Amino acid sequence: AQGKTEEAKSSSGEKGISDLKIVLVLPGPINDQSWNATNYAGLVACNEQLGTKMEYLENVQASDYESTFRNYAERGYDLIMAAGTQFDDAANKIAGEYPDSTFCVVNGFRADHANVSPIFPKEYEASFVASLIAGEVTENGHFATIGGFPNEAMEKLLDVYEKVSVDIAVERGISDASATRSYANSWSDIALGKQMAETMIDNGADTLFVYANQVGLGAIQAAKEKGVKFVGFSSNQNDTAVGTVVASVLFDFQTFYTWAVKKYADGTLDGGKVHEAGIKEGIFKPICADLMSDSVQAKVQEGMDKAAA
Repeated sequence: AQGKTEEAKSSSGEKGISDLKIVLVLPGPINDQSWNATNYAGLVACNEQLGTKMEYLENVQASDYESTFRNYAERGYDLIMAAGTQFDDAANKIAGEYPDSTFCVVNGFRADHANVSPIFPKEYEASFVASLIAGEVTENGHFATIGGFPNEAMEKLLDVYEKVSVDIAVERGISDASATRSYANSWSDIALGKQMAETMIDNGADTLFVYANQVGLGAIQAAKEKGVKFVGFSSNQNDTAVGTVVASVLFDFQTFYTWAVKKYADGTLDGGKVHEAGIKEGIFKPICADLMSDSVQAKVQEGMDKAAA
């Protein structure tokens, strides 16, 4: 893998960072106020701060993942980035045929080839931050979570959120605190997100947390209409429903992307391994709405400081 890394380093180093051909493949629209928007912000930061000329392609469907990768690899792109674990299989299937391109799946956790270099935010640390918020703001201790498609990373982050949220609620004296989880098996069905959230709220949940891209927008709408709390995730969703979204855990993908692209440019984004970052690296930031008290914000910061130590 090291040889492949050094080869990539020499070939990219001769070009200079502004001459690198880089593309970001997105599964949804850049204005979804969630996952795709967060990744697009990383692209913008790279172009503005590093001088790259990264391109993007949005709304790429699962059936087109492989052909999209092939298209850019055939055209000699140096770094092909793709936003989401769902791209893992296609990237690892195609990569071996195009050793001169580096495939970087954001949230990826497979690196079967020397030119596959996934970057992974420790999302369970982000959901830990969300749980610090949820555990303090809930009134009845009944938490509802919705995931997109179940996978190892998704399950881990929801496990952390649910356990810590419930533990904090119990510490506050809510002895019957509990969490309910459902999977939408979709990243984009807003109507389904609303329907699922309505059912969970009707069953007693007073605090919602969703990690399912645009599905979450429907859940926010349901929370607003039914007067319960929502903890935003991956982007700042506070203004989506003022008075409903108590806080958001922002994934600072501007920092994350510039970190990754700089590593690629200087030859240290080694292939065949996953590169991780989290609270300690400043990737996750709680953005608190006005209705969150100073005392709760202080407790959240205290929990984050302990995690980063």
